[in-house]
Amino acid sequence: MTLRVLLADDQAMVRTGFRLILEREPDIEVVGEAPDGRAAIDLARQLRPDVTLMDIRMPLVDGLEATRALAGPEVRDPLRVLVVTTFDLDELVHEALRSGACGFLLKDAGPRLLVEAVHAAANGESLVSPSITTRLLAEFAKPDGKVRRAQPALTDRELEVVRAVARGRTNAEITKELMISLSTVKSHLTSIQRKIIARNRTEVAVWAWESGLVRRS
Repeated sequence: MTLRVLLADDQAMVRTGFRLILEREPDIEVVGEAPDGRAAIDLARQLRPDVTLMDIRMPLVDGLEATRALAGPEVRDPLRVLVVTTFDLDELVHEALRSGACGFLLKDAGPRLLVEAVHAAANGESLVSPSITTRLLAEFAKPDGKVRRAQPALTDRELEVVRAVARGRTNAEITKELMISLSTVKSHLTSIQRKIIARNRTEVAVWAWESGLVRRS
């Protein structure tokens, strides 16, 4: 099945570079390009791509606002938005994840990670640039008055899966760490998301850090 991708970036050269990288893959098709956030919202709603690559700093409507419009908590049928940016400022990443982004990638992460991130987003997983994963997610553990104190009744195995997700592990890595099947991992994630009212694994990771289930090493 071909993955349909929308590119949203105000720099034409960046969009061209991403298109060249992604369309080398036999199962990825770039279906549109948007030079600003407003166009990104309109095109995404029209084309319903499998993944939208979203820059943060764009004219008319910035990428964070566009992400909220397409994937935010109030969106009934959210799209999968992967934020790709030059900036790794903590507050930008936090806002992107809370706005519904399913991943956060730096533009200098390289072609391999870009392709991996698109596949991860399309598969309902998430990928955050390895250089910033733990540092950024750990910020959610800091008291800010927004910590989720309610603790649903997760099983011991579900808690192990939650902690693995919070540390950025993929489903395949979790199967090896916990010695369980891929279908079992997916089943646990479905149950976890239902119990904590999370729409994707990124929200599961954020919930784990905010709830204190994962600590800084």
